[in-house]
Amino acid sequence: MAYCSSTCCRYNRFSNGVVKMKAREYGISIGSLPVGRKNDITDVLGVEVGHFTLVEGEGRLVRGKGPVRTGVTVIKPHGGNLFREKVMGAVHVINGYGKSVGLLQVEELGEIETPIVLTNTLSVPVATDALITYMLEDNPDIGVDTSTVNCIVGECNDGFLNDIQGRHVKEEHVLEVLRNTGMGPVLEGSVGAGTGMRAFGYKAGIGSSSRIVGEYVVGCMVLANFGRKGHLVVAGQSVDYVGPKEADKGSVIVVLATDAPLSELQLKRLAKRAVLGLGRVGSFVGHGSGDIVIAFSTVTRILQYPIGRLKSFMTLENTSGILDELFQAVVESVEESVLNSLFASETMVGRDGNVCPGIPKDDIAKVLEGIGKAKENITRN
Repeated sequence: MAYCSSTCCRYNRFSNGVVKMKAREYGISIGSLPVGRKNDITDVLGVEVGHFTLVEGEGRLVRGKGPVRTGVTVIKPHGGNLFREKVMGAVHVINGYGKSVGLLQVEELGEIETPIVLTNTLSVPVATDALITYMLEDNPDIGVDTSTVNCIVGECNDGFLNDIQGRHVKEEHVLEVLRNTGMGPVLEGSVGAGTGMRAFGYKAGIGSSSRIVGEYVVGCMVLANFGRKGHLVVAGQSVDYVGPKEADKGSVIVVLATDAPLSELQLKRLAKRAVLGLGRVGSFVGHGSGDIVIAFSTVTRILQYPIGRLKSFMTLENTSGILDELFQAVVESVEESVLNSLFASETMVGRDGNVCPGIPKDDIAKVLEGIGKAKENITRN
């Protein structure tokens, strides 16, 4: 069974009323900054998201045939021609055990010129090829009359649940979601690239959140596939005490969007703060973890064919005080995005009967509620 976005809606243009539960709906609030209307990355005006989900088969692994638990997720900084109107961007590699494509040129030039595609590790080549095809459709000058194109593809390993060697993500799947993104609300959990992912021993996947900082918005989306079992922290409380010790071999891709006018250097500084949000949920960034942050601002457009030799743009003053709040917004939205990826997911059985349990949402909510009441009593006394 292959489907775009969810079993209930063909495309992720809207959620059609299908809304996965977020952590806040269990009484779990993160940080002090206000959240956006949808509390996801598409609260940043112009940002579009889409998923293509592949779920098929069960039982014993037959390499190349299944079971299949994988997919593709796409984030667009804006709905126009990104090659002709690039956006300011930055990347930060927290730990480099990853196989992402396109990070080097972003690091060098501070520009993003394609949608950001997320998928599983062994589907990076086909996703990249499909993204090239998509970019050539509207830009036949690429590689002929002008430069080639820098495609950005991020990945995590979903091999515990998915027949990853089968490379079931095909070019048509990537192209379908690239052509059918929308402005939210964003579906979260076991959808798109997050279908076969897990974090802290629980089922995870796609998570998103946003924060309001004055007139600006910071939005975050994570592809969560990291964290050691027993190390999960929710709202500052360790909630997971049991389970065998295991290595942290997973990865996480963090995508940050903002409508604040930031330079590539300022975006780099935002991206660096993502590690604090990951740490607040219990990550210590293990040796085998590929932890990548991609950040962009939707404000400044960098033209492929500029009119003159000079360009000018506005950025926030470093001493304005707003940067500190934007840094806080990053930390809070990353932390909450990871939790949303867990709370929006349910138990999944994958290849060879491998089981990834859903997080015990109600139990955690009760534990946190009890801790909150105990603190209130101490304060009163």
